[in-house]
Amino acid sequence: MHKLSSILAAIILGVTCASAQLPPIIDRELFFGDPQISGGQISPDGSFVSFLKPFKGVRNIWVKDTHAPFDQARPITADTSRPVTQYFWSRDSRLILYAQDKGGDENYRIYAVDPKGAGDPVPPARDLTPLPKVRAYIYDVPRKKPGEIIIGLNDRKPELHDVYRLDLATGDKTLLWQNDQNVAGWSTDLNGDLRLGVRQTVDGGTEILRIDKDSLISIYRVTSEESCGPLQFAPDGQRFYLETNKGSKLDKTELELFDLKTGKTALVDKDPLGQVDFGSAWFSDVTDELLATFYTGDRTRVYPKQKEFGEDWKKLLKALPEGEKSIAGATANEKIWVVWVSSDVDPGSLYIYDRTSGKAELLYHGRPDLPMQYLAHMTPVRYKGRDGLTIPAYLTLPKGLAPKNLPVAIVVHGGPWGRDYWGYNSTAQFLANRGYAVLMPNFRGSTGFGKKFLNAGNKQWGTGFMQHDITDGVKYLMAKKIADPKRVGIFGGSYGGYATLAGLAFTPDLYAAGVSYVGPSNIITLLKTIPPYWAPIKKIFSVRVGDLDNPKDVAMLEKQSPLNSAKNIKAPLLVIQGANDPRVKKAESDQIVVALRDLHRTVGYLVAPDEGHGFAGRENRMAAYTALEKFFSEHLGGRFQDSIAPDIKKKLADLTVDVSTVTMPVRDASGAVALPIKFAPERLLRVDSLKYVTTFTAMGQKITVNTLRTLFPVEAGGKKLWRIIDMTSGMMGSGADTIDLDASSAYPTRWSATMGSGSINIAFGSQGVTGSMSRGGMGGGPIDVKGQGPITAEGPALEVVLPTVDLSEGYRSSVNIYAIMENKIRTFALSVGGTEKVTTPAGSFDAYLVQAKPTDGDAGGFKFWISKERKCVVRTETELPAAMGGGTATQELTR
Repeated sequence: MHKLSSILAAIILGVTCASAQLPPIIDRELFFGDPQISGGQISPDGSFVSFLKPFKGVRNIWVKDTHAPFDQARPITADTSRPVTQYFWSRDSRLILYAQDKGGDENYRIYAVDPKGAGDPVPPARDLTPLPKVRAYIYDVPRKKPGEIIIGLNDRKPELHDVYRLDLATGDKTLLWQNDQNVAGWSTDLNGDLRLGVRQTVDGGTEILRIDKDSLISIYRVTSEESCGPLQFAPDGQRFYLETNKGSKLDKTELELFDLKTGKTALVDKDPLGQVDFGSAWFSDVTDELLATFYTGDRTRVYPKQKEFGEDWKKLLKALPEGEKSIAGATANEKIWVVWVSSDVDPGSLYIYDRTSGKAELLYHGRPDLPMQYLAHMTPVRYKGRDGLTIPAYLTLPKGLAPKNLPVAIVVHGGPWGRDYWGYNSTAQFLANRGYAVLMPNFRGSTGFGKKFLNAGNKQWGTGFMQHDITDGVKYLMAKKIADPKRVGIFGGSYGGYATLAGLAFTPDLYAAGVSYVGPSNIITLLKTIPPYWAPIKKIFSVRVGDLDNPKDVAMLEKQSPLNSAKNIKAPLLVIQGANDPRVKKAESDQIVVALRDLHRTVGYLVAPDEGHGFAGRENRMAAYTALEKFFSEHLGGRFQDSIAPDIKKKLADLTVDVSTVTMPVRDASGAVALPIKFAPERLLRVDSLKYVTTFTAMGQKITVNTLRTLFPVEAGGKKLWRIIDMTSGMMGSGADTIDLDASSAYPTRWSATMGSGSINIAFGSQGVTGSMSRGGMGGGPIDVKGQGPITAEGPALEVVLPTVDLSEGYRSSVNIYAIMENKIRTFALSVGGTEKVTTPAGSFDAYLVQAKPTDGDAGGFKFWISKERKCVVRTETELPAAMGGGTATQELTR
């Protein structure tokens, strides 16, 4: 008995000691909540410090006098729907400018606000680019023209950005270049004058173009396996710094000077260790000379290029704490630097460094409440891929545990043409704190390690070596006995989300769980739905991913798409998606969720209706990581923080989708996704009266019908509705259709009609349509047709609300329509083909042409011409069903 007690005591003591080795669970809010202060900058004149800080729960811009305490700061923006994430000062310190989109759609507008202005509660911000569905780029903030900035706008063509000079005081724009040459980027000289363009060649390479009056002259060109780009003009205005790896002798990019007169280049700098590509450079705003170059291998190395700067840098290193140091900004005279200091276990702090005195003053700690003593160190590691290629990676082991038989989280970076870096990483630290070993591989195709390493990833998605490198990273951890083979999970965003799906589909026995965050599931549909403003660089996708015009590549992409191998997925999957994502459409997540649900696999789904390619809002972000933490805990055995703040618990419930309600996305004839249409009745629905004449042509006969359509608001059953009444007359007699539309969604709730002795009475719901139909002595009966999602009807129900959609050329969507004569619900893919001049008895109109094609492959379809001015349908062409004898019906506006 005594011996048994001793054994039990030893076991209990052992468990207690093991637990004691683990650091306490750190509140997830400290990792992923909004930092108290971030994004600190100093105004060019040195009088203000600006920063980002929550205001009424949303991150906004604040300012204070440079030497005033932070409690005297005041907000100057008050965005309540979306956090401000990027901003900058005008060169004369008069304005702060920031970019903001809506709900993550990446159609950024540029706003300006006076930091000294007054308002309640903040000074008013001016929208300098008030254009819908337009993405503004900022190309330059000229030092010598402080009242102006150089911007790009794609308002004329969604695919291309024209270049403008924007007056910050008035908002007036002056066109500098109309971009009809497929230019992807522009460069100005030190005077703020447009000098260079960069575009992709037909074979996927890059060329630099000199602006010569009204012409573009090609001056430098590289192949699709090389890279180049202008960095900054030299003071003489006749040379510019060029980043390039052109030629067979160069693998790593280096910094050169290009002479516009001779076309020759001269080497300026390259990695002294020969390990990595040229990283970045810092130029003086006072003298325009090169001050330092930066290279990032395992960590970042700084190389001063000017004596005075080198001396100042040495003093700075002594004046500031240990850690990676980067200059985050400076005053216009460069006497004051703003320096960020961080490390793998320190999220960072911002300092003001006075070059004259050599003293540093702490501005703020990034996350002062984060207990850094419990964080885990990140270690650079190397392992061999199966073909012998060395793969650089970062490994973060949980603090306090022996590195043996641990649950593992493989965290895959996005891009894929990007890379992971050494330093503080909130995801890695969060997962390590929960007990996971975290591996972050820089698989081939990652940038920064030379063109051979980058090009080794060409067309190697999924079933290729990019994914093999991730798989081999898992096997590396297994060989080191670090990983428990039964508890390996994979997580990533964007390409990392794709790699998660690929890992589960193509190596189904390797992973016990996966989390895909805005990850594509079908490469072909991904490539067909890339944003229009990516058109100038579209060819590089053919080179690096696959060419949709090449049948062999298409076959390869089919095999590399996880959706097509969904049946192989065994491990539980959590999918996280932003509804407004312009890069990886929501349909990419919908389709993998539907596929796994129908295969009876374990799949969870979170969708944020106000987010895009990644979650910016605090509550959305916190909810997503709470879900990830719980999911990995359930399937991999890591620790989980039981407490969840009430607002996050509610948000998580709101974002969680019942997977039984998800439907497979509709695609048009090209295979592109057609997302369900969203009407906007509050925009254009108004009391109206319209007259139409419809000509039916079928079986050699023509029949005309006149229609008077009225639209007006009503209330019924306590609900606000819009009612459409169509009064018809013609050779077949008279009739009346009455349709009630829900005022908030513009989808029908009821449809009743009489024609001669026949009648129709139908109710619309989320699960289908029900009702009855009488054909005046020719039969009829009950109607009960099942369907999912919002359903509309043919004719006025669709025609009245279609103009409320924010149409533009290339717009795609889908709609479910109840077809009365066929008594079934059909899905149609909608697309806007452009604008046309159309003439009807009511006059001539500039109109959008909207086509609706059935997705079931059967006959039938519609064409609508919608007047830009009158905001109504002025002409409709309909293919009549076989039940009506086939033929067509043409409807035209007469008044």
